[in-house]
Amino acid sequence: MDILYLHQYFATPDSNAGTRSYEMAKRFVSKGHKVTFVTSSAALPKGYVLSSGWNKLNIDGIELHVLRLSYSNNDTFLKRIFKFLQFSLRAIPKSLTVKSDVVFATSTPLTIAIPGIIYSKIKKVPMVFEVRDLWPELPVAVGAISNPVFIWLAQKLERLAYKSSTRLIGLSPGMCAGIEKQGIPRDKITLATNSCDIDLFDIDASIGARYKERKLSFVGNRKLIAYTGTFGPINDVSYIVNLAKSALIYSNDICFVAIGSGMQKKAIVELAKSEGVLDHNLFLLEPVPKTEIVELLSAADLSISLFGPIKEMWHNSANKLFDALASTTPIAINYGGWQQDLIQKHGCGLGLYGMSFDEAALAINNFLADSDSYLHAKLACKDLAYNYYSRNIMAERLENALLEAIDDKKDI
Repeated sequence: MDILYLHQYFATPDSNAGTRSYEMAKRFVSKGHKVTFVTSSAALPKGYVLSSGWNKLNIDGIELHVLRLSYSNNDTFLKRIFKFLQFSLRAIPKSLTVKSDVVFATSTPLTIAIPGIIYSKIKKVPMVFEVRDLWPELPVAVGAISNPVFIWLAQKLERLAYKSSTRLIGLSPGMCAGIEKQGIPRDKITLATNSCDIDLFDIDASIGARYKERKLSFVGNRKLIAYTGTFGPINDVSYIVNLAKSALIYSNDICFVAIGSGMQKKAIVELAKSEGVLDHNLFLLEPVPKTEIVELLSAADLSISLFGPIKEMWHNSANKLFDALASTTPIAINYGGWQQDLIQKHGCGLGLYGMSFDEAALAINNFLADSDSYLHAKLACKDLAYNYYSRNIMAERLENALLEAIDDKKDI
C-alpha cells in the first residue's frame, strides 16, 4: 500500500511525546508499504532545523511533510484549538500532493478529520479514522469547550468523520462502543489499543540501577514511584502531592518522582511546598526524551498513571500503562474503567480508584512490601506486554484495517 498518514503530533523516541504513529509506520515500512506523513513540528525532537512553512524529512524510511508549528502543554485551550484549525486547513493542499491508496487520519485533535475527508472525496480513496479520544465528549467534560455552537459543530464533525470512513480504529473498548453509538456497524470498527514497545523498554535491570545512581541519587535506597506525563487539568497531578503526604504516615522508604510539564506545573510545585513534601519524598522534574523514560521506568519500583475525577477519561488508552508493562514495572492507576479491570484481572499492579489518599498510600506500601505479590505483578506485566499488547500485534491489526478499507472501496 501507499499510505497517507495524517497526524498533527508525529513524535520519535527522542521526543517527549507519544510515539504510536512512528512505531506503527515503521512496522508498515518493514512490511513493504510506503508511508507518507503530513504532520507538524510540534512533537519532533529539537535537533531538527526547519524552515518556516513546509519541510520534507525522511526518518527510518518514513517520508514526512512537516509544517513548522510550535506547541506547548502550557498553551491555553483556546490557543490549542486555533492551532488545531490552523494545521488542519494548511494540511489540505499539502495532502493533495501525495499519491496514496488509503488515507489514515489519527486524532487527537478531531480536526485532523477535515483534510482526511477532503482528500478521500477528491482522490476517491478510502479513509480510515483512528479515535484516540471521544470528541467532543472529553473536551466538554473538562470545560475546554462550553460554547453551544462549538459543541454542535464538533458533534457534526465527529459524525461526519465516522460516516466518511470506510474503517474506524478505537483505542479502547469504550471508544469502540462510542463509535458504534454513532451508528457505525461493529464489523467496521477495529480495537487497537496503545501498545508495548518491548524492543525499547525491556532492558537489563542494571541500566535502571545505574540511572538511579547517576540521575536520581536523591532517591537513595527508597522505593521509587514514577509519574511521567502532562501536568494538566485532566491529569490532576495534585493527586501525587496528597499521596506523597499520606505515604509519610506509613513509611519513609518511598520516594515519588514526577517528570513532565503543563499548565498546572507551577501550581503543583507550590502545593508540594506547602504540604512539606517537595524535595523530601516528592521530586518534580522537567520533561525528558522517551529514551530516558526507558531508563527511569527500569529504575522505578512502581509507575503511576493519573486522571482527575472525569469518567469520560476512563475510555482512554494511557501510554503510561503500556510503557510500564513493557518495562515490567508494576502500574498503579487512580481511575476506573477497562484499565483498572485489566490490572485487577491480571494482577499487574494496583487500582486505587475510590480510595482515600491514606488508603491508597497504605495499599502501595503493602504492595511494595509483599515480595510474592510484587513478583507476580512483574511477571504479569511481561506476559501482557509480549502476548497481548505488543507493538507488532497492534500494527498487524491496523495493517489489516487499512487493507480491508482498500478492498471495501474496490467492491463498491
